[in-house]
Amino acid sequence: MGKIDLNGKVAVVTGASQGLGEALALRLDKEGCKVAVCDINIEGAQKVADQLKDAIALQVDVTKFDQLQAAADAVVAKWGTVDILVANAAIVKSGDIFSLSPEAFKLVTDINLNGYFNTVKAFAPIMLEKKSGSIIQINSKSGKKGSYKNGAYAGSKFGGVGLTQSLALEFAESNVRVNSICPGNLLNSPLWVNSLFKQYAQNQGTTEEAIREKYINQVPMKRSCEYVDIENVMVFLASDYSSYMTGQAINVTGGQQMV
Repeated sequence: MGKIDLNGKVAVVTGASQGLGEALALRLDKEGCKVAVCDINIEGAQKVADQLKDAIALQVDVTKFDQLQAAADAVVAKWGTVDILVANAAIVKSGDIFSLSPEAFKLVTDINLNGYFNTVKAFAPIMLEKKSGSIIQINSKSGKKGSYKNGAYAGSKFGGVGLTQSLALEFAESNVRVNSICPGNLLNSPLWVNSLFKQYAQNQGTTEEAIREKYINQVPMKRSCEYVDIENVMVFLASDYSSYMTGQAINVTGGQQMV
């Protein structure tokens, strides 16, 4: 087997208007894929799609199955198939069980877990019909281990790992593989810099600088997880190099999570 070759493959990425999702879409484009950039923020999705060689932007709220079904139909109408599905759309609302409202908990679960279910339900039939495809969920180390005052997010991500394993069993005989990537903390990303450091500092009663130091010190490799670390594993899982892998939740955490 030669080098990884995704040239000409059709890829779909949800939550792709910014941040990690944008980086994943850009990397798939670099690998030669045709890319459907899906996001509730259609202006942002279009800006990303405009940077790519062969792409479309689709407005999708992953909590609404009918919008995902319409997106699947649009992708098939344009390119005829789907080869790679990256379920990246997610949200974080932190807080302990007493400060976090039931509405906030439901929102996190609806997007992170129900949205993953809806995404696969809409796109998987295309892959199952042709008996080929790779489904990749962007999960989290919080899908493996509880997260302090962040139970809504961890709960939704634990559920995502269970769903990945269950779907992998359902689809295995059709040669459609389902895996999750569990990144460590993306401490240099806009999500952390603009939001999470503030959220965690507030609910843990400390400073943003102390939060950064805390999370760096938890990593044996003593550095933040970066977009490219996740991109590299995504490309591997999308390729034939991982053809005997399904139902896995792969840690990309610098040694912070090992099981």
